[in-house]
Amino acid sequence: MHTDVKALLQAVQDGTVSVDDALLQLKQQPFEDLGYAKVDLHRKVRQGANEVIYGAGKTPEQIIGILEKMAQNGQKNVLITRLDQDKADLISKKVPLTYYDNAKIAVAGEMAAPGGIGTIVVATGGTSDIPVAEEAALTAEFLGNKVVRLYDVGVAGLHRLLNHSEQLMQASVVIAIAGMEGALASVVGGLVDCPVIAVPTSVGYGAAFGGLAALLSMLNSCASGVSVVNIDNGFGAGYLASMINRTGGAK
Repeated sequence: MHTDVKALLQAVQDGTVSVDDALLQLKQQPFEDLGYAKVDLHRKVRQGANEVIYGAGKTPEQIIGILEKMAQNGQKNVLITRLDQDKADLISKKVPLTYYDNAKIAVAGEMAAPGGIGTIVVATGGTSDIPVAEEAALTAEFLGNKVVRLYDVGVAGLHRLLNHSEQLMQASVVIAIAGMEGALASVVGGLVDCPVIAVPTSVGYGAAFGGLAALLSMLNSCASGVSVVNIDNGFGAGYLASMINRTGGAK
């Protein structure tokens, strides 16, 4: 594939292929079919970030195969989400990993250097929301963003959140993570002038319905500028926050 790209770039230099046509060809490069997975080798060209491996439901051998194919294509830094410790230990025998148990995330290679327009703040309603928050924070850090963590600042003790008002108001993006009734997102949305990404969690008693109550509360937020991802989807929130922080969508 490197040879094909080099030939394409040479054609651009020679003037036989236009820049726009070359870009289109790069975006349409084929994936690699491993039988059990079709590895998207040009996702970074299209979307700015390499494919992320979702670890749940995959065997260690399958993940190793995907990682090796990515490495062959020059993708040395890979994020793996929803990976348990046992799988991580087995994979590490073949491919070196840094494993973050609380977030169930592993990184093959290195985190990107912090960049972007500003800071992403990750705030949680309670301590029980931290695993989802860490998935969001580590995803954003892996993608090259500066992240500030504000944990256990829920509305049951509003003074805890207001004590960090300066950090919130200086953020480029805030990820508000909460279970129970999910009120944190609306409160944060009423304080800041940047996008707020709300993440409902499955934390809560029976009437929380595994995060559905928080999800509906966040979807019905009266604060402008609040968007919502799926229940416990820390990865989705971290990825979206990175896109906002790194593509000019933030202040």
